[in-house]
Amino acid sequence: MLDETLKNSRHKTVGVKQTQRALEKGIVREVFIAKDAEQHVLRPIIESCKTLGIEMVEIPTMIDLGKACGIEVGAAVAALTAE
Repeated sequence: MLDETLKNSRHKTVGVKQTQRALEKGIVREVFIAKDAEQHVLRPIIESCKTLGIEMVEIPTMIDLGKACGIEVGAAVAALTAE
């Protein structure tokens, strides 16, 4: 289900920088975080999500999250956006 949700969505971000920008714009609906990503990389995203009340879903690995997003490499963070 996750694969279909992220891969087929035209309204998503993949990666820390893009997701952080989307959070700052207030357009994020849901965030997906890889459990095996570096905590210091995830910390700003997690803090923003908690502050804004955005749901976070943990994904087992960066490879799994990357595949779900339709990319060939791992991803630490991805998000579904309103735009």
